[in-house]
Amino acid sequence: MPVSTATITAGQYGYKRALLTGAPELGAGRLVYGFEYGYSNGPWNNPEQFHKLNGVLRYAQGTQGNGLNVTAMAYSANWNSTDQIPQRAVQTGLIDRFGAVDPSDGGQSNRYSLSGEWRQTDGAVSRNVNVYAIKSKLALISNFTYFLDNPVQGDQFTQSENRTTLGATASQTWAVKWADREVLNTVGVQVRRDRLSPVALYASQGRQVTGVTSQDEATITSMAPYLSNTIKWNDWVRTVAGLRFDHQQFDVTSMLPANTGSRSDSLRSPKFSVVLGPWAKTEYYMNWGRGFHSNDARGVNQTVDPKTGGAVTPVTPLARTTGYEFGMRTQYVPAMTATLALWQLRQNSELLFVGDAGTTEASRPSLRTGIEALVQYQARPWLAFDASAGVTRARFTDVAPPGNYVPNAPNAVVSAGVTVENFNQWFGAVRWRYFGPRSLSEDNSVSSGATSLVNARVGYAFDKRVRLQMDVFNLFNRQDHDIDYFYASRLPGEAAAGVNDVHFHPVEPRSVRLSLIANF
Repeated sequence: MPVSTATITAGQYGYKRALLTGAPELGAGRLVYGFEYGYSNGPWNNPEQFHKLNGVLRYAQGTQGNGLNVTAMAYSANWNSTDQIPQRAVQTGLIDRFGAVDPSDGGQSNRYSLSGEWRQTDGAVSRNVNVYAIKSKLALISNFTYFLDNPVQGDQFTQSENRTTLGATASQTWAVKWADREVLNTVGVQVRRDRLSPVALYASQGRQVTGVTSQDEATITSMAPYLSNTIKWNDWVRTVAGLRFDHQQFDVTSMLPANTGSRSDSLRSPKFSVVLGPWAKTEYYMNWGRGFHSNDARGVNQTVDPKTGGAVTPVTPLARTTGYEFGMRTQYVPAMTATLALWQLRQNSELLFVGDAGTTEASRPSLRTGIEALVQYQARPWLAFDASAGVTRARFTDVAPPGNYVPNAPNAVVSAGVTVENFNQWFGAVRWRYFGPRSLSEDNSVSSGATSLVNARVGYAFDKRVRLQMDVFNLFNRQDHDIDYFYASRLPGEAAAGVNDVHFHPVEPRSVRLSLIANF
């Protein structure tokens, strides 16, 4: 019986990929491995020269209830980057859709991790312990505003991070009976420590550092005990209740003494779900819960903007979120599964991606409301259809002059596909993805267009060991945009104040890739 798989892929724009995976038996357990090499230039006038090496080794033994595994992972990549470009530069012919204003942009990244998991079940009690260590480095070299801040050397900057992460999770679950009702009780704790030494922002030109904007050391320590309770009250009512307590400590040592500091924050996050049914193969459910997102440790302690020298207000360490969801799942129609959900998410502070800085920043409170639907239909043993759609309304909830639209929040996302498996040795799929227009400004005076892409796959299995497949991306060669941002930038010869413009990254044109897959 084959235990290993080798895949070789080649395609347009210099695309190459080799993948080897397997899971042979070794001693009392099994060794799972995977190794990947990838390279691509992309359609860009400045070849991407993307190199990637990826590997995973896992040794596992035992069962799902009683066992252990140890996993080692490694990843390394480097690339040239063609970032978003100003719309006016394409319209005037300065560059084409696949051109770059600063061809020296790029990046490199590596990540190494070691983790272990232990599981034990003793009658009605089960235990789980997971520990992990991660070492990563990241350097992103970008220029989004070109010559707006520095008319001579340009505005290129380098974001650099050297991070070490240590963490562990432990939990225990009891399966008991309360008045003949099935009950699961779980208690657990999560701990994690991130050490960034350094995390820095440098001014650069042609990938050479020309100045230091900020250079800090940061330590983020978190601890989160939690508990949950699941009760099956009868054949048609089930509840899940939980409570989690999060405490995080943010310590920063900055090159600017005013930005050196230590702050902590804590939040309690209750959660509750109830599931009703099934009736006529249909379940109804309601979820309510509170959570949070954490902000950058530097922003939590920062009182002086390292770039401008102006005073700033530190952001809240942990920003509260509250979510509601009402939905249903049904299999009333044979061979079909459908879900429908209405949801709402309220955030005390919206996290926004800032296109001209390449970072996220804490912003105003917001409310997102939406509806989502999913349908899966197995028409034949070899033929399946699926479709999903989500419509969202995202608005800031405070009153401010700029307006209340949340920038870059899509109003609609749709996906649909058809999949063929084992049809006289043929297989394939066609998938359509649609992202609706996004507001690019808070007053909705500028918005993006929609993005609509179709990908396709067709393949033939010669036997159980060898398959050949062809993938076609952007089948109809659409000239849509992956991303759009609206901000001011300055090209050579423009006024010192720059020009407010849409900056976009185009989708890649139609491309074809062939893969040979062998099992052995």
